[in-house]
Amino acid sequence: MAFLDKLKQGLSKTKSAIFGQIDEVLKAFVRVDEDLLDELEELLIMSDVGVGATEEIIERLREAIKDGRLKEKEHVESALREILEEMIGEGEELDLSTTPAVILVIGVNGAGKTTSIGKISNRLVSKGKKVVVAAADTFRAAAIDQLAVWCERSGAELVRQNEGSDPAAVVFDAIAYAKRKSADVLIIDTAGRLHNKKNLMNELAKINRVIERELPEAARENLLVLDATTGQNAILQAKEFKNAAEITGLVLNKLDGTAKGGIVLSIKRELGIPVKFIGVGEKIDDMQEFDNKEFVQALFE
Repeated sequence: MAFLDKLKQGLSKTKSAIFGQIDEVLKAFVRVDEDLLDELEELLIMSDVGVGATEEIIERLREAIKDGRLKEKEHVESALREILEEMIGEGEELDLSTTPAVILVIGVNGAGKTTSIGKISNRLVSKGKKVVVAAADTFRAAAIDQLAVWCERSGAELVRQNEGSDPAAVVFDAIAYAKRKSADVLIIDTAGRLHNKKNLMNELAKINRVIERELPEAARENLLVLDATTGQNAILQAKEFKNAAEITGLVLNKLDGTAKGGIVLSIKRELGIPVKFIGVGEKIDDMQEFDNKEFVQALFE
C-alpha cells in the first residue's frame, strides 16, 4: 500500500469527524458569507486545529471574500486547502550532511519514542545508511530491550549498557563505536521522563556536552516525538521540551488513532518547528517524511 493510501486511512477519523463535514456545511449555504465562516470556524476548532490557527485560517478566507477572490462556495474547499498547505509549510529533510550525523530523540514515555527510532532507523537503513543506535534511556530496562528488538528488525546496530548506567556514558561509547564502524547516522534515545524538569535538562545538557566534545562538527537533529492523540496537550509538552533542548523537528505519532489530526496545523504555527515525520500505524514502514500536500490531500479525499 502506498503511503498516501495509508495516510488517508490513518487520517480517516479526523476526516470523518471534521473535514468530511465541510462538504455538508457548504451544501447548507447558498453563498459565501459570515454564517458560513462561523460554521467552518467551529469545525476547525473541534478538530484541534487550535484557536489561534483557526482564527488565522478564517481571517484569510474573509480577506479572500472581501477582495473578490472567493465568490463561489464551490471554491471554498480549494481555498481552504491552499491556506492549510501554506500554514503547515513544507517538510524539511533530515540534515545528514556529516559522517556520522547525530539524531537525538526526546519525548515523554508513551509518545512512541522507541518505535519512532526503530521506524526512522528502518527508513535510513533501507536507503543504504549504516545506522548505530545508542540506548541512553537507561532508567527503564524495558526501553533498552524494546529498542534492541526494533534495531534487530530494522538492521541498525545497538550500543547499550545495563539499566541505571549513566546515559552520557552510553552516548560516549556509542560515538566511539560509530566512529570505529564508519557509521552514517548515530541515533540517540533519551529518557522520556525524569522526576523533575531540572533533572531532564541536566541530563540532556550532559549528553549534549559529550556530543559536542566528541563530534564537534557533526550535523545535528534534535527530534521531539509527540502523541497526536493528546491534541493540544502535545503543544504544551513541546513548549516544555523546547526550553530544555533546541528542537529541530517534530515526529507526530498515532495520527491513525485520533480525530484530532488538525494538531499538525497548530503545532507549526505555535512552535515554528517543522514536522519531519508522521506515523499512522504500528508497522515498521508506517512512518514517513512529512509532506504537507499529501497531508492536506488525505484530509479531504
